[in-house]
Amino acid sequence: MNPKRILVVGAGHVGLYAALRLSKKLGPREAEVIVVDPQPHMTYQPFLPEAAAGSISPRHSVVPLRRELRRCTVVVGAVTWIDHATKTASVQPIVGPTREIRYDQVVVAPGSVSRTLPIPGLHEHGIGFKTIGEAIYLRNHVLDRLDVAAATPDPALRRRALTFVFVGGGYAGIEALAEMEDMTRSALRYYPELNPDDMRWVLVEATQRVLPEVDPDMGAYTVQQLLRRKMDIRLGTRLESCVDGLVQLSDGDSFPADTIVWTAGVKPSPMLDATDFPRDERGRITCQPTLQVVAGDQVVADAWSAGDCAAVPDLTKEPGSYCSPSAQHAVRQANRMADNIVNVIRGLEPVPYQHRHAGSVASLGLYQGVAQVYGIKMKGLPAWFMHRTYHMSRIPSLNRKVRVVADWTLAFFLKREVVALGQLHDPREEFVEASQPVSPR
Repeated sequence: MNPKRILVVGAGHVGLYAALRLSKKLGPREAEVIVVDPQPHMTYQPFLPEAAAGSISPRHSVVPLRRELRRCTVVVGAVTWIDHATKTASVQPIVGPTREIRYDQVVVAPGSVSRTLPIPGLHEHGIGFKTIGEAIYLRNHVLDRLDVAAATPDPALRRRALTFVFVGGGYAGIEALAEMEDMTRSALRYYPELNPDDMRWVLVEATQRVLPEVDPDMGAYTVQQLLRRKMDIRLGTRLESCVDGLVQLSDGDSFPADTIVWTAGVKPSPMLDATDFPRDERGRITCQPTLQVVAGDQVVADAWSAGDCAAVPDLTKEPGSYCSPSAQHAVRQANRMADNIVNVIRGLEPVPYQHRHAGSVASLGLYQGVAQVYGIKMKGLPAWFMHRTYHMSRIPSLNRKVRVVADWTLAFFLKREVVALGQLHDPREEFVEASQPVSPR
């Protein structure tokens, strides 16, 4: 019997866990697993705020694919289109010509990208917060703004450099805002020219609450904690424009800012536009509870999806509800999907995915947090400890767990690193300038 070829598109939470489970449950005579992703690593996104704030090394928040998926074939490249009618995918490697990969089963899990709006100036001045590169850039940029503010005698330029705007009050926005403010407050001990009151941290949220994943009282507690840290919280407010760094809000206020971080939601990867899979009005692939792709009432044979890019019915809620785009669901869906693919290959029936959302945890900076798990609510230090414990247990591989714990342990004894490495973003600039041909006199 020829082994089945399983193509896994995307190596995020869904792709990595699914490929890992498939490679363990299926022998080489049963299946060949091919994983395609533009990056050679999986990013554990819940650790991005701590990586940006310097609580853990950025390298420790990513998982190398080749180390973890030793029984799989890893292709670093972008899937440019999928024609499921012929079971063919086109892949553009980092270097070289496009190659076509034929498959027997396909897992479509390219994840999501930032959902932006046509706001004037956002494209030119906004910073996203979904990748490890964006987290590193934000850290260096914020620390660089402290250096700018400390060096300039111009009060207007100083105010602009020390104004930090975060758009979006979900988990990504709240954690990024809280961790970065905590980091800069720690860094100010090395800037005698600056005062903590010189900094302005602004949260812009279009709805009337933050952290919609938890109960309103927990969201209100979060706002109270941020206000105690003298942050400017704008609920029910939209970003109207940020042309030339001039932030204009829907409440009529306007002010200049050098830092505008966009965390206002996600949308399915645009790669799905180049496929023939059925999708809903939000652009997600439509799925059955078994995680099989479905068109109306008809199952699309040999096609599977899960995670941020899939509309998966939530069997624990009323009909018409879908699983939230969280890492908690993604990891469990990946395991259920891998088991179902194994069942189908071996002639068994797939099993529906069913998991009641356990709750949510969020960090608000060092020793501060909120948590709501199985109806139990925690605040402050206990919530912060649960946040770290939960995510340490979830990040793949013992190697990364040990490294993250080591980072946290060292942080108890050593002060946080607050140096900007801005040259990382253009490392050849100095060499290019030095190697310019000298014109003859």
